[in-house]
Amino acid sequence: MGTLRAVCILGPTGSGKTEAALGLARHMPVTVINYDSRQLYADFPVITAQPEAHEQAQCPHRLYGFLPTAQAMSAARFAELARTEIQAAVDAGRLPVLVGGTGLYVKALEQGLADIPPIAPDVRQWVLERMAREGPNVLHEDLSQADPETAARLHKNDSQRISRALEVFLGTGRPLSDWFREQKHGHTGLTLCKVGVSTTLGELEPRLRSRIGLMLEHGALDEVRRAWAHTPDREAPGYSGIGCAELLAHILGELDFEAACELWYRNTRSYAKRQLTWFAKEPGVRWIRAEGFDRLPGMVADFIAGGDAEAP
Repeated sequence: MGTLRAVCILGPTGSGKTEAALGLARHMPVTVINYDSRQLYADFPVITAQPEAHEQAQCPHRLYGFLPTAQAMSAARFAELARTEIQAAVDAGRLPVLVGGTGLYVKALEQGLADIPPIAPDVRQWVLERMAREGPNVLHEDLSQADPETAARLHKNDSQRISRALEVFLGTGRPLSDWFREQKHGHTGLTLCKVGVSTTLGELEPRLRSRIGLMLEHGALDEVRRAWAHTPDREAPGYSGIGCAELLAHILGELDFEAACELWYRNTRSYAKRQLTWFAKEPGVRWIRAEGFDRLPGMVADFIAGGDAEAP
């Protein structure tokens, strides 16, 4: 099998990645493939800012809104699903364009995953029981001591990934971040043209606050209520996403509405800051600002032809 080629648009939440992808779709046949861990969930299209129906009608969109709230997604499984969609797009004569904000998913797809040994079932069970008993915030504090690098990139409500990082540390005696640094860069057969949407936290702040307001207007609170009606499990992976966690706390009487919305904004801002840090370290990114999106088709056409587009 030859090397697959795909475009990957990266950047923090609210930076305009979907706009960039749809701009490309107006110039060439494109299939947009999601790599945002929250936009996988079927119950939360509004809160996770999944492309709207009129946007999805412009070109095929894959890996959006299919995962049940109670189901987890690993980076390894995502890489399998995404590679299948990339191959399908190429077979159909379309350009695969990855759009999202989960840096670990891109790393898994492009480089492969760390060769972490199996974790003993009793270690995993001990961590899960602690999670159920004490909650993700307490275990996140433990993780901050054991593996501060991993803890810094995980939200305090992300029980699934906090549990995984702790069980790796306890089961192997080494932090998950160490394993990632030593992962083998295997021959995955995939070449990515990585285009980063350049912005600053200061530019994002008003956009993020405004977007939360629009999400609330479009039914974000009702989304969580409906999800809770059929999945009343606080530890279900779907609820760990920013916005879902804060609104669920309001629904369950733990926060008043204004406090939940302010916490949602603060957590979104913190997440955007972490994304900016992560993607700034990503190698081989061609950075472009939103006002320069009209340059994207030329950059991508050069990439498709096998050249090396000049970095903007």
